[in-house]
Amino acid sequence: MVATVAIIDGGGANIASLRFALARAGAEADLTTDAAAIRAASHVILPGVGAARAAMDKLRASGLDRLIPTLTQPVLGICLGMQLLFDASEEDDARCLGIIPGTARRFTPAPGRPVPHMGWNSIQRVADIPLLEGVSDGAWAYFVHSYALPVGPATVATTDYGWPFSSIARQGNFLAAQFHPERSGETGALLLRNFLTRY
Repeated sequence: MVATVAIIDGGGANIASLRFALARAGAEADLTTDAAAIRAASHVILPGVGAARAAMDKLRASGLDRLIPTLTQPVLGICLGMQLLFDASEEDDARCLGIIPGTARRFTPAPGRPVPHMGWNSIQRVADIPLLEGVSDGAWAYFVHSYALPVGPATVATTDYGWPFSSIARQGNFLAAQFHPERSGETGALLLRNFLTRY
């Protein structure tokens, strides 16, 4: 059965790359804010680029802030979309969707560690879940972000950038990746394929 993916249109960038990556994984993906289409999809992706409060304002304006927590199919938050699944972000004191406990914190710039954290970094597995099937411990992924979630009960994989943060998380049917799978080569391709076929 071909997965039908609803990509929630929250004003995020890089959507064309994400759709192309999903097509390579064998999925049809539509960018939408339509509640019925989102509910009907076999899988849902919440991408995001930009500021947490602005992204939440867009979700609230379309009522999606109430819809997303009620979804029962597999949901994958990517980059800012991951952070939106949590309680809050220190960025503009944004209140987020509150699905996963935790608050995104800003990285502190340091020599050799500019902010945003931009580029390739490794992920360390701390739990085995179907999303990571075939992904080796220490695999490399591509990140672009200034805020991150501390390690917590939902953490599945961590990455270090001055302090260890959650690079992959899971709670119930909600999964999240801080990196961009669509820009992460074979690691990202495996993650997307597992999301579509293992859930």
